[in-house]
This record gives sequence, C-alpha cells and structure tokens, in this order.
Amino acid sequence: MHALKGRWVKRRQTAADRFDSAVPDSSVVLPRILRRPMRLFSALIDGRAVIPPHTGTLATAALFAITGLYGVVEGGHLRALAESTTSAAGFAVESVNIAGNVETSPIDIFQQLGLDGHTSLITMDVDEARAAVMALPWVLDADVRKIYPDAIDVKLAEKRAFGIWQHGRELSLIERNGSVIAPLADEKFTRLPLFVGLGADAHAEAFDALLDIWPELKPRIRARIRVADRRWDIRLENGVTVRLPETGAADALDRLRRMDVEQDLLARDIMSVDLRLDDRVTIGLSDNAVVRRQNAMEARERLLKKRGRNS
Repeated sequence: MHALKGRWVKRRQTAADRFDSAVPDSSVVLPRILRRPMRLFSALIDGRAVIPPHTGTLATAALFAITGLYGVVEGGHLRALAESTTSAAGFAVESVNIAGNVETSPIDIFQQLGLDGHTSLITMDVDEARAAVMALPWVLDADVRKIYPDAIDVKLAEKRAFGIWQHGRELSLIERNGSVIAPLADEKFTRLPLFVGLGADAHAEAFDALLDIWPELKPRIRARIRVADRRWDIRLENGVTVRLPETGAADALDRLRRMDVEQDLLARDIMSVDLRLDDRVTIGLSDNAVVRRQNAMEARERLLKKRGRNS
C-alpha cells in the first residue's frame, strides 16, 4: 500500500508542478475504480501516452453518427429508416398470395396492408397486418404470414350472407345472427330472404327456423315483415299478407297450412289472412273480389224478388 501511495503521489506531483497546481496530501488514497483513469490522465499530461492518428476525426464522426441516430429515434423515423434499408437489401415485398377470398377484392387487401412497392418484409408487423385485413367487411378470420425473402401469404375465411335486411330505405346483407356484413350492392344476393323492419335483423334466424314447419311456403314468400318489433307479417308473391300473432305463431301457421291444403286459401282472390286471434280467422278480400261479391249479392236479391212476384 505504501508503494502504491508513493507512485501515485509522485505522478501527481509531476503533473502538479507542470500546471502549477497544489500537491495533494500523500495520505490520500483514491478508490480502486478511479486509480486507472488517474494513471491514464497523468500519462497524458506527462506526454508518456501516445494517441493514435486520426483519433480526433474518428471521434468527431462517431459523435455525428450518435447525434444523427438520436435524432432519428426521437423523431420517430427509426422504422422508416430500417424499412428503406432492408428493402434496398432485397427484402421489399414483391408478391402477395391470397387464398379463401370470394367477396373480398385483392385490391382491398393490398390497400389494408399498406403496400407501396417499398414495404420491407422484415419490418412488417404481421399482427398489425392481420388486424388491418380483419377490418374488411366480409372477412371473418385471417392469417398473415411472411415468406422470406419477398412474399406474404394471406388466407381468409369469409362471412356468409343469410338474408337481406331492409331498414328504412337501406338494404344490407346480414349473417344468421343478424350482424350486418355490408350494403346490398350485387344482384346475385337478391334471391336471399328479405327481412323488413326494426328488429327483423336480430330475429331473422329464429323466424326462418319457425317457417321450417311449412317448407312449401318459403318459396312463395316475398318478404318477412317485423311489426313494431313484436310480431311478424308474411307478404306472399301474389300480394296476400298473412298476419301472425305475437305468441303462438307456430300454431297459427299450422292452422293456415291445413286451411290452404283443404281449401287452397292462399291462391284465392284475397288480400289478407289475419291469424292474430285464436278463435277466428279473418279473411280480407281484394277489391275485385269485393266487387264480384257485391254483384253476386245484388243478382241474388233480384232473383229472389223475381221469384216473389211470380209466386
């Protein structure tokens, strides 16, 4: 320890003499962590340390590099820098392989992925890409994978349209659970069941299942109309409206089915069949039927009067 003290004091004294500084007390002992830096500092002052050539230039360049990197990080441009660098190195996305899309356009997928010809496969976040693809209206599920060095695989599972929901003037395609998929924009879906009115979307699947008790009726239905979000009317292709009760709709349909089988009721010249009351069925005649009935009654009265005069 004494020898260490002596060497330290001597080097400090030499440096102190050169810079006319005060000489520290020889009893002072530096912490171990500071001893090596102090020896280097003394060697630099005494001229015993040799600085390699171009050290200043390299240090300045390093300072500029660190400053530039700090600016890129603080400015939020690190990802853009990495993307441009890796794209130039041959990792730019060149192709996208799409499978499972029927209603989803590949162009929509490209736009959601944000591909611009310089997108780097390395910096692309597949979770973000999947979330972007899932935001498309027809996509039920999606899987996005990187295929190095320059391709992306996108596999889709799409929603299935169950019916058309008319709300106001809007027509929308819906799933079985009533969720809206997209506005109706293609004639190929016009053969799907039409559900009309407030709440018709949410109750569409249950009502369609109710109609299964009379499957022959389904092809004859033009619209299933939800009334006040409480009960259903059925509008047939021939213009006849069937009014079902709020409760017991299945029994009402079974009564109507028997009447139609026995009397061919729904093919007659009528406007409506009201099944809302359990103890009766009310038939609404068409205008032509009313005129014909009235003419028939007048003819019957004339015939009765004539018979009365002749008797």
